[in-house]
Amino acid sequence: MTDAERMRVVEAALARLDLDTKARLLAGHDEWALPDLPRIGLRSLVFSDGPIGVRGVRWTPEDPSIALPSGTALGASWDPELARRVGRLLAQEARRKGVHVVLGPTINLHRSPLGGRHFEALSEDPYLTGVLAAAYVAGVQDGGVATTAKHFVANEAETARYSVNNIVGSRALRELYLAPFETVVEKAHPWGIMSAYNAVNGPTMTEHHHLQNEVLRGEWGFDGCVVSDWMAARDTVGAITGGMDVAMPGPQTVYGEPLARAVRAGRVKESLVDDAVRRVLLLAARVGLLEGAPPAVPAPPAPIDGRALAREAAHGGFVLLRNENAALPLDAPALRDIALIGSAARDARVMGGGAAQVFPERVVSPLDGLRGALPDSVRLTYCPGTRLTDELDLAAEGFTLRAIVRDAEGHVIGESALPTAEVQWSGTDMPEGVSYETLHSVETVGTFTPRKSGPHTFGFKGLGHQRLVVDGHALYDGEPDAPETDDPLSAYFTSPIPCGTVDLTAGKPVEVSLLHIAPKPDEAHNQAVVYSLAYHEPERDAEELIEEAVTAAAAADVAVVVVATTESVESEGADRTSLELPGRQDELVSRVAAANPRTIVVVNAGAPVELPWREEVAAVLLSWFPGQEAGAALADVLLGIEEPGGRLPTTWPVCLADAPVTQVIPEDGTLHYSEGVFIGYRAWQRTGTAPAYPFGHGLGYTDWSYERLNVKDRTVSVRLRNTGSRPGREVVQFYVTTADRRIERPVRWLAGFATVEAPAGESVEATIELFDRTFQIWDEAAGQWTTVPGVYAVEASRSITSPQISTTLTITPA
Repeated sequence: MTDAERMRVVEAALARLDLDTKARLLAGHDEWALPDLPRIGLRSLVFSDGPIGVRGVRWTPEDPSIALPSGTALGASWDPELARRVGRLLAQEARRKGVHVVLGPTINLHRSPLGGRHFEALSEDPYLTGVLAAAYVAGVQDGGVATTAKHFVANEAETARYSVNNIVGSRALRELYLAPFETVVEKAHPWGIMSAYNAVNGPTMTEHHHLQNEVLRGEWGFDGCVVSDWMAARDTVGAITGGMDVAMPGPQTVYGEPLARAVRAGRVKESLVDDAVRRVLLLAARVGLLEGAPPAVPAPPAPIDGRALAREAAHGGFVLLRNENAALPLDAPALRDIALIGSAARDARVMGGGAAQVFPERVVSPLDGLRGALPDSVRLTYCPGTRLTDELDLAAEGFTLRAIVRDAEGHVIGESALPTAEVQWSGTDMPEGVSYETLHSVETVGTFTPRKSGPHTFGFKGLGHQRLVVDGHALYDGEPDAPETDDPLSAYFTSPIPCGTVDLTAGKPVEVSLLHIAPKPDEAHNQAVVYSLAYHEPERDAEELIEEAVTAAAAADVAVVVVATTESVESEGADRTSLELPGRQDELVSRVAAANPRTIVVVNAGAPVELPWREEVAAVLLSWFPGQEAGAALADVLLGIEEPGGRLPTTWPVCLADAPVTQVIPEDGTLHYSEGVFIGYRAWQRTGTAPAYPFGHGLGYTDWSYERLNVKDRTVSVRLRNTGSRPGREVVQFYVTTADRRIERPVRWLAGFATVEAPAGESVEATIELFDRTFQIWDEAAGQWTTVPGVYAVEASRSITSPQISTTLTITPA
């Protein structure tokens, strides 16, 4: 059945609905779902957070998810085929969890390295982002599941994201920020788009008639649903006239009853409601929820091994930044002793904070991965080296906890086991028999058996009244100050608050209680219970930890140091203020490198960080946030079982002061994108300052020579040869440049790319097509795309700064 045939079923269903029912269908029934309408054969449409895994409607370790690498890791793969398989796996996970719409991918750009959520996004380049995002969306839809590519549009920072007005020139908007969305619409025909919190040039995106109706639907022909970001919709009339179809979450939204009232009052045409309902019903039909309309995908693709793909995707995105004297790969049979150093080597950071988090079915740490891969003849010595942060962690090892729910009279109305110390309940997440209206308090209770004797620190994370008692000691009873933010999801992103210490004895259990008083329904932004118990065990002396690591490194053949950011550094809800690694990690690396010249540093971060020691160490390997199979993939790459397949999708600065764009804080509610079309490598080319590592940079375990480049019409092909001693993979990057400077343009820009593989000594050919848009700019005066004729150089390169071979192409006037 085609969409045209599905629309006949949609129209018949629409004709049977009254105004109140139509208005209700456009509003969330709860946190994650739209209402069902049995009388027209419509089942409830279920959404779930992504984009690196599918949470499901119950976010709990009891229903774990495959945790894939971060967006930047996928961007670093430069591999659309891998992105499509990732999408298919996510569709498989969604179907398993009863989810019909995955909230992702995130395709905003890396405008500034300070963007706190950049780990979710793919790249600083709109072409690379668009191609990979289109493949991801196509993969999810191959599995009969919808996506909502997000956040439409110009949502490149987190500070004041709910209220900021981003002022973006039309050329930058078209050539950069809209471009990946346009590519996704053209190439993947997505069934959904998510509108952002922020405003663009005045209107908020949920009410942006020009961008949502005239550009997205009008110019591009998008026929899917526009879904609000959660709690982004603020005005009934503005949203429905601005092109927003679905207001999430529910039950309190600007649609439903408010929308029906607006129609009856003559402030909204009912035809606009009908248009939105048509799009919702078509989405339901496509995913198989509307009776009489067969789904777009009658049967899912063949099953995918989630662990295997997560592992492949991880090492496919690892970027080898430096490899002096072929320090990598390691020759395991020739080694006697490896020193593995770093807190993140034991407690891997596999995902960023916020909506991208899931509960993985397992996490393979670097320590676990290397222990499992090394032969028995190699001794692996582990040292934490330093603590990453003074912040408390989520209470975990040694805690046995449950939640007790009480009503306003103190009667117990429900209980739930707590596999972790975190409570994040909303809608269907509540324990059986509990509703938000009847719930007054939740108490986390249980026991804690410490591993060490000494002063243990306890605290909590969350808003609202809390009372914390440990071993009979009342550590806190009150309500912390709410953060100064208009972000409705701020409760999810607050930092843990330390409340006090209690001296405990190793092996002796103690009672723990954290009582949380839920906000009244009329005081809550949404009906959710969000808080957690936090903890930190007694610390060893910081200098002692570093000295222990240095001693171990000096005695080892090789030292592997894993450095990382923390959730408070890279998370939804806040931008970064620095690119420095937290804690004393830089000092740790320098002192280890001084003790052992064969020091390899693994950088476990989702976005650029400063690496002041990068020329002191033998190798630098960037793992991003590598997902649940982190350690297994790392062992594959360190030991040469797999090649690090990634290339940088974003420029890596020496220091923050060098970055061309650093303004992410609004002034008087406004953030000016005053740099225009010059972000990322486009901006670095103008400054003349050399970054630490340029866009597209990445080393493999073999060498390549570029032998011949041909251009015929718009088809570009390059022949290259693997001149190394082992099989390898190369990402061939094609850039275009021109000597004509009459129009302000980047020095060179990405026009295409292809990945190739070849055995040692063999040659292979990479071919791409150059599209019209490569040679066009957005003419602001004319309000249209304009081809710029002239002579262009076409370069086959290994990075933006490393052209290998070039030829010319003449573009004639259109």
